Amino acid sequence: MAPRNKGAHNNIIHASNSGFEPQHQVQDCYEGERLDRLLQSIQRKIESARLMESNALPEKMWFKLQFAVGVNDVTRVLERMKPMTLPMGASLASECNTPPPKAKAPSNANAIALQAVLIAADSNPRWLTKHLPSLALSRNVPLIFLKDNKGASLRLGQLLKLKTAIAVGIKAKGNVINQLVDEILSGRNEGHLGTGCLDSTKLLATRQG
Repeated sequence: MAPRNKGAHNNIIHASNSGFEPQHQVQDCYEGERLDRLLQSIQRKIESARLMESNALPEKMWFKLQFAVGVNDVTRVLERMKPMTLPMGASLASECNTPPPKAKAPSNANAIALQAVLIAADSNPRWLTKHLPSLALSRNVPLIFLKDNKGASLRLGQLLKLKTAIAVGIKAKGNVINQLVDEILSGRNEGHLGTGCLDSTKLLATRQG
């Protein structure tokens, strides 16, 4: 058992030396009434954003501009984002009281950045999303986990009028959807009921251990 724990510890230290910035990666798990309110709030903002832009794009195409849909798409966008860097020896501790940076549209018109990633935490097989926490951590992208008695992927899919969705990345576009997510991540939104964020380093230790 001791060698295994030592290996997990070494993996965490390596993550810090690789330039990961975990202190801003807020993670929270929504279920029950909190999940209902979260999804309802996002749904309202999606409708508002669609009306405010008043463009003639087909709905499916518009969704693709606002979200990265599915594990593969989320992974692809995260991999293309520039990794965050920290000075060597910077603290690895996750600070729940430090709000994540507010979403800003990328300065490069061709660049795509994710503000946060919604993950159906109760979906199977779980190995499909196993790589996302560490990848999102390296890009300083917060994770929001959803649980609904193995039905979170159905609930998440309904947001985008799909049958299911295991992961959905919210693109930083500077719109009302992003404003809502900023509020959720900082705890100012009504749907955020004060549950403390999960320590990213503990999650990594569990994954690596």
